[in-house]
Amino acid sequence: MLRSVKIGLMSIGLATAPLIGCASAPAQGGRVYVRVGPPAPRREVIVERPGPDYVWLRGHYGYGGGNYVWVPGRWERPDGPRRRWVEGRWAHDRHGYYWIEGHWR
Repeated sequence: MLRSVKIGLMSIGLATAPLIGCASAPAQGGRVYVRVGPPAPRREVIVERPGPDYVWLRGHYGYGGGNYVWVPGRWERPDGPRRRWVEGRWAHDRHGYYWIEGHWR
C-alpha cells in the first residue's frame, strides 16, 4: 500500500513539474500571472489515509500550456511536530491571477 502511494505521488510530481512557470502573462514582482481566473475546485474522493500522522492536501488547479490543469490532492506527512498545512490559493490583483503556494506552518 505505502509503495503504491509513493509511486502515485512521484507520478503526480513528474506530471505537474512542467506546469511550473507557465502562464499567459509576464511575471510582475516574481509572480506568474494568468489573465483568466481558475474554474471552481473539483470534488475529490479522498482515499484511505496511509497512516495516522498524514494530512490530506486538497487538489487545486495549476496552469500550463495555456490552460488550467487539475492537480489531484494527496496525503502528506507534516515536516515537523505540531505543523499545520496552509492551503495554496489563487489570488487576484490588477495584473491578473497568480498562485500562492501552500506551505507548512
